[in-house]
Amino acid sequence: MSEHRRKPPQPQEGGRAAARRGQSGSASGRRAAPRGATGSPSDTYGSGFAGPGGEERPYGGRAEARRAAQRSSGSRRRAADNGRRGPGGPTGPGRGRGRTTASDRKRIIDYPRAGKYGWQRWMPSWKLVSGLFLGFLGSLVAIAGIGYAMVSVPSEENAAALSQNNVYYWADGTQMVATGSGENRQNVTIEQIPKDMQWAVISAENKTFYDDSGVDPMGIARALANMATGGDTQGGSTITQQFVKNTYLSQEQTVSRKFKEMFISIKVGTKLDKNEILQGYLNTSYYGRGAYGIQAAAQTYYGKDAEDLDASECAFLAALLKGPTYYDPAGNENLDKSATPTANRERSEKRWRWILGEMNKDGHLSDADYQKAVSAYPEPQGRKAIKGMSGQVSYLVDTAKKYVLSHSEITEAQFDQGGYQIYTTFEKDKVDALAKAVKKIEKERLDPEKRELDKHVQFGAASVKPNDGAIVALYGGAGYENGHFNNNADTAGVPVGSTWKPYVLAAAMQYGTYKSDGVGVSPMSKYNGNDHLKVQKPDGSYYLKKDNSLFYQENESDYPWGYISLHKAMEQSVNTPFVQLGVDVGMEKVAQVAEGTGILKQSFSDINPSFALGTSTPSAIRMADSYATFAASGKQADPYSVKEVKHSGQPVPGFEKPKVAQAMPENVANNVTKVLENVIENGTGKNAKALGRTAAGKTGTTDENKSAWFVGYTQQLSTAVAMFRENPKSHELLSMNGTAGDDSIHGGDIPTSVWTEYMKAALKGKPDPGFPEPTPIGEVFDQAGVPSPTPSVTVKPTETETEEPSPTPTTSAPEPTPTPSASESCAFGWCNDSGGGDNGGGDGGEDEVSPSPSTSETSDNGNGNGGNGNGGIFGGPDGE
Repeated sequence: MSEHRRKPPQPQEGGRAAARRGQSGSASGRRAAPRGATGSPSDTYGSGFAGPGGEERPYGGRAEARRAAQRSSGSRRRAADNGRRGPGGPTGPGRGRGRTTASDRKRIIDYPRAGKYGWQRWMPSWKLVSGLFLGFLGSLVAIAGIGYAMVSVPSEENAAALSQNNVYYWADGTQMVATGSGENRQNVTIEQIPKDMQWAVISAENKTFYDDSGVDPMGIARALANMATGGDTQGGSTITQQFVKNTYLSQEQTVSRKFKEMFISIKVGTKLDKNEILQGYLNTSYYGRGAYGIQAAAQTYYGKDAEDLDASECAFLAALLKGPTYYDPAGNENLDKSATPTANRERSEKRWRWILGEMNKDGHLSDADYQKAVSAYPEPQGRKAIKGMSGQVSYLVDTAKKYVLSHSEITEAQFDQGGYQIYTTFEKDKVDALAKAVKKIEKERLDPEKRELDKHVQFGAASVKPNDGAIVALYGGAGYENGHFNNNADTAGVPVGSTWKPYVLAAAMQYGTYKSDGVGVSPMSKYNGNDHLKVQKPDGSYYLKKDNSLFYQENESDYPWGYISLHKAMEQSVNTPFVQLGVDVGMEKVAQVAEGTGILKQSFSDINPSFALGTSTPSAIRMADSYATFAASGKQADPYSVKEVKHSGQPVPGFEKPKVAQAMPENVANNVTKVLENVIENGTGKNAKALGRTAAGKTGTTDENKSAWFVGYTQQLSTAVAMFRENPKSHELLSMNGTAGDDSIHGGDIPTSVWTEYMKAALKGKPDPGFPEPTPIGEVFDQAGVPSPTPSVTVKPTETETEEPSPTPTTSAPEPTPTPSASESCAFGWCNDSGGGDNGGGDGGEDEVSPSPSTSETSDNGNGNGGNGNGGIFGGPDGE
C-alpha cells in the first residue's frame, strides 16, 4: 500500500473530531470540510458519512470507511454516556446527546435529590429528615422559651381588682341598675381556708395536685383536638390550670388562649408553691349567686366566714364548682329550664355525697368524721335579693342576662365578672304601669289574710311590640326581696287554655280540612257546638276511651248551642267545634301555624285532639309575641330584650335586631283579628271593652281552674297576662276554684282586668289606628264538609247568629246559664293525660273529666312553674 494512502494516526477518544480526522486522507487529496460546512444534518451531529446532497464521502477503501464508521458510532455512545454521568464525561464538558446535569456545587437542602431517578429522586434522605426534625424541635423550644418568658404569673388580687359591675340601661338610655361581683368578693389566706375545703377540691378536682407539674398534657391535647374539629371543649384541667383560667377576663375557647394558659400554668408551677396556687384557685372560683371566692361563698350560702365551715359544708361548696347553675339547690330556672330546684337538689346531694366519699377514700377524712359529715345534707340559706335588685328590676335583669348569654360566647362566670353595658328594650313607664295594674287588681280582688284560697296566687305578664319583637314590659312576680325568684313572665307548666283556639281557626282558614280538598274554611262555617259530642276521626271512626267505649267531648255547660259558626264558637269559647275542627284540619297543621307565630316547639303538649284546647305551656312572653303576629297582619319577629351590649365601651357582636318575616298570609291574620275583636265586643273578653279603643283578644281557662289567661292586642302593643296558684314547695299548680270568693276564676275575669288596666296606661295619649279590614276568606262549610252560601261580610257577626239557639234574641252574645262568658272548659276526656298533666286545655274546666281515650294516652308534662326557655333566650333552642 502506498504511503499517501496510509491511515493517519487517530486519537484515542471518539466523537465528531475523530470522524473529521478520519476523513482527512481522502483519495482526492482534498481537505475535509469543516463540521457543518456541508449543511447536512449529519454534520451537526458529527456522523461524518455524507457530503453535500447526501452523497457519501470517499475514503481510502471500504474497510477503512467501515472502521471509521464504527469509531464514529462508538464515539456517539460514549458522548451520550458521558452526558448522563456529568458535563463532558468525568473530566470536563462534552457535547454528547444525553441530558444536561446539575452542577457539582452542593445544595443546603438536597431535594429533589441529585443523581437519583424515579421514585428515589423524591424520597428524602435520612439526613434531610433528621435535620428537619431537629429544626422543628428547636423551633418549638424557641417558641416555648419566648412564650414562657413573656407571660406573667397571675394573682388573685389582680383578678379581684379587675372585677367590675355590669350596668343595665332602659330603652331610653337611662341607667336601670348597676350590679356585679365587685362588692361580693374578699380574698383570704390559705390559713383561713379549712383543711376540709382544701382536701374537698383536691379529691374532687385534682387528686395528684401536690405531685403534678401543674399541666395536664392529655387534657390540653383533648381540648385542642375538640376545638380543631368544632366539638365542645372538655374539662379535666388541673387546679393550677383552672386558677390560671380564673384570672382571665376573656374566657374564649381558642387555640392561642389554650397555649397561653399552658405557658402560664408551667410558670406558675415553677414560681409558686402548691399552697399559693390552691389559695389563688379558691379565691378566684365562681360559686354562683354572684359569689366569687370561698369567703363570699361561705357568707352567701351559710352566713359565716370560710374558716368556720365544717366538712359537710365544704363538700357542698366544692360541688358548686362543677357548675353553680346546676348544683345550687335553690335552682336557676331563669337561666336554664332544666335547673329546677328539685333537679338541682338531686345533683347537688349526689355530688356532695360523692366528694365526702372521695375524701374518706383518699385518707383526708376519717371514718368517724365521714359518717358525721354524710349524716345530714347541709341545707344552705335561700337566695337573697342583690342590692338594687328589687321589684321588677330583678326579673328584667335576669331576662336580659339570659338573652346575652344565649346570643354570645360570653360565659356566665365571665359575665358576672362585670364590665358589661347592657342596653335593654324595657320601657320604665310601661314596666311600672304593668306592676301597678297587677297590684291594683290583686288588692281589689284577693285577700290572702282572710281567704286561704287566695294564698299562693301568682301573676305573670309580658308586653311586646308588634312588627318588631321588642319586649317593653314584663311582670315576673312579687320580687326577689319577697323570696320569689322565678320569673313568671317566663313560665313553664302553665297551660294556656282556649287562647290556643285562634291557631286552630288560622290553620283551618289557611289549609282547609280533609273534607274541603284544601279550600280554606270561612269563620262562618258551622260545627256542632252541643255538649257531650263524639269526636270523629278522618277515617270515619270515633275516638274511644281506654275501655273501648265511645268518648264524648264536654263543654263547660250543657247549653244546646246546636250548629254554630266558628265565629260564634270563638266568641263564647265553646270547646266541641274546635276539637272537631282541629281533627279535621290536622293537629300537625295547627302546631305548624302556632310555631310560625313564635311559639317554641318544646312548649307543645302531645299532638292529640286536646291539643286544640290549649294543653301546651308557652310563656307569657311567647304568647304576647305570638299574638303580635296577628296584630301585624301575619308578620312575625322573635321577641328580644337586649338591643346592644358593650364591654369596656366596645360593642359585643351577636345583638342584631331579629328579622321580621311573613309567618302567615296577611288576610288569614286579619280575619283572625276580626274574630278576636268580636270576643271583646260580644264574648268572653267583654271586660276589655273598658279599654275604650279597638282591640282584639282571647280568654283562656284550664281544667280544674288551675290557670287563667287573657292575651290581647292593638296595632301598637300585644300583652299576655297569666294567673295561677302553685304549691310553693313542689311548684305544682293548684285549683283556683273559690279564689277571690268566686266559684271559679276565668280568663275573662281577673286576667282581663289586669290587661285592661295596664293597656289604658301604656297606650294613654296614643292614637287608635284600629285594624286592617279583612276580605272574605275561604268557603262556608258545615261540619259534614258541605259548602253553604257565603253570608254577606258587611253584616255584623252577632246579627248573622240570630238563627242560633240563644237564651236571648238580642244582637248581643247569648249567655248560657249561669255565665256563658265562662264557657271555657277543657272537659276533654284525655286532658288529664296531655302535656300539662291534669291541666288540660279549654276554658273553664269545672266539668267532670271523662276517662282518657286509649288513642291519646300521653306522658305528664308536669305543672311546675319553672323556666320554659322563654323570656331571655328568644329564638334559641334553650329558650327565648
